[in-house]
Amino acid sequence: MCFAADELACVRGGRLVFEALSFRLAPGDALVLRGPNGSGKSTLLRLLAGFLRPAAGILRWDDEPVAAASPEHRARLHFVGHADPVKPLLSVAENVRFASTVAGGAVALAQALRHFALDELATTPARFLSSGQKRRTTLARLLASPRPLWLLDEPGVGLDRANRDRLEQAIADHRAGGGICILATHGDVAVRDAYVLDFGS
Repeated sequence: MCFAADELACVRGGRLVFEALSFRLAPGDALVLRGPNGSGKSTLLRLLAGFLRPAAGILRWDDEPVAAASPEHRARLHFVGHADPVKPLLSVAENVRFASTVAGGAVALAQALRHFALDELATTPARFLSSGQKRRTTLARLLASPRPLWLLDEPGVGLDRANRDRLEQAIADHRAGGGICILATHGDVAVRDAYVLDFGS
């Protein structure tokens, strides 16, 4: 298993966001995206998830080209963006179970809730959650429905130190199991032994 990008370029609104971007990640690898807001980190993550088409270059999984919006590619990844897509009328547990069911994955619900300290909130409707609790509910989906590729856009936003520690441990465990993680961060989430792609200023 490997995930690679060859000479990617992206143009949005007539502006070149990045070009000639390449990487190759093996099982257990992590790539950290750094740079100021608007520098292209989120755009790259959305492109890697298949939500955007590259202006040039190609993505590969196990050395095979990844087609744009490929269902097979979507089925191998988790994407966590800035928004927390929790449904306000569902409980915390129902949100995590629903997301995993839609994703077609196995639901390790109890483990996912426990890891992000959501046990006592399991039956609480999401409309009553704080922003940090909503973020933890979103992140619990990563563990409830295991997939090899994690694409995380500033996943530590809204988390206190204890829950950033839980996130860092989840990323470490995912990598230890052979998973790949690519994340954008302003430094609030520590990832050991990661490759770094700096988008500069």
